[in-house]
Amino acid sequence: MDLCIIGSGYVGLVSGACFAEVGHHVICVDNDQKKVDKLQRGEIPIYEPGLEELVHRNVAARRLRFTNSIEDGLDHSQVVFIAVPTPPQSDGSVDLTYIERVAREIAGVLKPGQYRVIVDKSTVPVKTGEKVADTIRRYNKDAEFDVVSNPEFLREGCAVPDLMNPDRIVVGSSSQRATDLMKQIYEPFRAPILVTDLNSAELIKHAANSFLSLKISYINAVAAICEASGADVEMVADGIGMDKRIGRNFLNAGLGYGGSCFPKDVKAFIAISRQLGTPFALLEEVERINATMLDRFIDKVRGALWVLKDKKIAVWGLTFKPDTDDVRNSVAIELVNKLVAEGAQVSAYDPKGAEKAVEWGLIDPTKVRLTKTPADATDGAEALLLATEWKEFANADLAEVKKRMHTPLVFDGRNHFNPETMRQLGFTYYAVGRPAAV
Repeated sequence: MDLCIIGSGYVGLVSGACFAEVGHHVICVDNDQKKVDKLQRGEIPIYEPGLEELVHRNVAARRLRFTNSIEDGLDHSQVVFIAVPTPPQSDGSVDLTYIERVAREIAGVLKPGQYRVIVDKSTVPVKTGEKVADTIRRYNKDAEFDVVSNPEFLREGCAVPDLMNPDRIVVGSSSQRATDLMKQIYEPFRAPILVTDLNSAELIKHAANSFLSLKISYINAVAAICEASGADVEMVADGIGMDKRIGRNFLNAGLGYGGSCFPKDVKAFIAISRQLGTPFALLEEVERINATMLDRFIDKVRGALWVLKDKKIAVWGLTFKPDTDDVRNSVAIELVNKLVAEGAQVSAYDPKGAEKAVEWGLIDPTKVRLTKTPADATDGAEALLLATEWKEFANADLAEVKKRMHTPLVFDGRNHFNPETMRQLGFTYYAVGRPAAV
């Protein structure tokens, strides 16, 4: 099929490459001409395992191309996906400026008799699809189209396999014609398709991400009880997760959730519920618990070092999770900046995120020493803090790290290391919700 994706960011680019991989012809549209130029030269603006090869292969096969023209995209497609940013506003609600603008632009280029399915792929509040349809009709009374909600469920770091082998595909539609076209698009993926009304599909994404955030905050609250009682949260989580009704995924205690999805989606769902007159107090508590985790961790560091001012501290990890270069709403970066604010001398290493952290102004390289290797960050350090669970850190030469450090003190914010192994190597080791290993 011939598809158009408006927005070549994280969701749009991954979706476009994967659609092309299964045989569709895809036009990715973006209003940022510099980004379009880079993509046309084969330069991928984000790091995502497997994405670069996927893009190059499908561009070479002429199934994927890039343009800045929405009209070009609509003229050569049956189905148009909207995958533009939906950033949060100060009150937690979602800024739909980009969605509305694209709806108007689509209305401006839709020709009489040119039926198109317009698909909301971006994460949007419930009833957004209705507003998109109203907007297109307002600016083009002759337009023939249907609006569909098709939320994405991609995890950064494994987005390509997530899209190629999804748990489910959600299609919110009131039109059989549009539904049939969506089923044709997704037929190669061989995943269950759940067809709902438009509003239910829009709610599913916010409800799903909020529930996963709830699981994270729940196990972090349990971790605090484990620390107070001497229990091990990893064992507790294993015992909980063996219940098939619960499952082990997302029961990993640590510094809390971050990134571009969970914090935004939880805030948005809270705002949506308030606007609908049904406040969601449970999610407000999820947010509160998440906000306390970093301060609890720093208190632990402060408890061992007493005063942080002038202390040499190494931090491993800057991205909000491993296998991505995304540093948006990263708890690791918040950790670094809190340490700097207390006068600590911070050295940090991340395999993929350091450059973007500086480029986006999230890290001040005059105040934080960014190193080329994880071991270099630990030179003379009085403590090592692990903030992102990259596999590279699990495979690090910890004996060499210990030699480089002034004090063999490790604070593991992701429970990445084995406490007994750390003790045997001579480290004083603190994790989240686990007994200290001395």
